[in-house]
Amino acid sequence: MRCHEVDYDIIGHDMQIVEVELDPQETVIAEAGAMNYMNGDIHFESKMGDGSQPEQGFFSKVFSAGKRMFTGESAFMTHFTNHGTQKQRVAFAAPFPGTIIPLNMAELGEEILCQKDSFLCAALGTKIDIEFNKRLGSGFFGGEGFILQSINGDGMAFLHAGGTVIKKELNNET
Repeated sequence: MRCHEVDYDIIGHDMQIVEVELDPQETVIAEAGAMNYMNGDIHFESKMGDGSQPEQGFFSKVFSAGKRMFTGESAFMTHFTNHGTQKQRVAFAAPFPGTIIPLNMAELGEEILCQKDSFLCAALGTKIDIEFNKRLGSGFFGGEGFILQSINGDGMAFLHAGGTVIKKELNNET
């Protein structure tokens, strides 16, 4: 499924929010409890799954929800859709101070693995999944844990990281 195209603004410094502008019938998905505010024509509903695979069967949705619950995530994701005839805005914030990181998944061209609980919101069509870290050393001693989030798609996705984020270019380094 091709992702919806969304416009956005990141507002604030230590306690940032991302304000997403939705065209009529556009949808953004978010973790439960991430919504800060929304305009009147935006409707929301909790759904099992991220909506990236509308043809997905019931048992696949239950399996995905079970994986999310096993890792401490909510079984449901909230879908925010603009049912109006004009552009509308919905804003999302994390529960603690930090930085919101916008990712244009089409430019990155590949799956992103990130720390559990760092996903904030994304355009509909973005696949959010759970991955298990297979390296015992980093699971026990690296501070990452064994559970990671996998984000895949061709639209905008927004992550939240506690504190300040510093970008480092790795040249064939690990």
